[in-house]
Amino acid sequence: MPNERPGNIDRLLSIMTRLRDPKSGCPWDLRQTMRSLVPYTIEEAYEVADAIEKHDLNDIRDELGDLLFQIIFYSQIAKEQDAFTFDAVVESICDKIIRRHPHVFNGKRISETELEAQWNQIKQEERAHAKGDSNSILDDIPNGLPALMYAQKVQQHCTRVGFDWEKPLDVLNKVQEEISEIKDELNADEIDQLAVEEEIGDAFFALVNLSRHCNVDADTALRRANNKFVTRFKQIEHLAQSKKQKITDMTLVEMEKLWQQVKSAERDK
Repeated sequence: MPNERPGNIDRLLSIMTRLRDPKSGCPWDLRQTMRSLVPYTIEEAYEVADAIEKHDLNDIRDELGDLLFQIIFYSQIAKEQDAFTFDAVVESICDKIIRRHPHVFNGKRISETELEAQWNQIKQEERAHAKGDSNSILDDIPNGLPALMYAQKVQQHCTRVGFDWEKPLDVLNKVQEEISEIKDELNADEIDQLAVEEEIGDAFFALVNLSRHCNVDADTALRRANNKFVTRFKQIEHLAQSKKQKITDMTLVEMEKLWQQVKSAERDK
């Protein structure tokens, strides 16, 4: 198959090459390494998620461009190290997608209920080919994932071998148990900060488990809760301003009254 590629991709690759030119490139871009780019890549991925959450199609387009640029950046650094090129990245993902979808590309028709088993089997074969005998079903989960996402991945992998709760109410009981243990630590005569941290961590892990059993993505749920809180707090600030008050001068009771006013207005919509 001829190597056909939109001209804009070549333009973007050319721009990246100029940015990394040792003589005329950008000092900041020249200073970057794969490791230094990681925080920016994670940030760009979350900005894509935020744009999607806001249903802003223009913003989604721009943020996807920013995320694509990160991939181009890594590929340019790898090319300079004679490791791989952008074309190799594209070829790798094309091969992987085709390999993992034999029911589409090889005419191997299967039912939807068989898809997950097939997917897991193919990934297991890939791991065995790449790393030899795997010591754990958890070996392929990246440690660098955000904590909530990592917890969810761990739990999903464990459920494949039957190590899981049977129903959501069982998990809810576990959440309540973990919260009770937090209370016990906080009611101790002398608070052990490390023990409190551990119990809170256990409660978070149990809540992620509950989210999964309720078919809720924990990270998405928390981001939406964050956005809801931020929206409400900004409305409190606006109400305080309309009353010629500074929120920094208000008591907690006064702020709580505005908070309930905001919530009431939401219910009335």
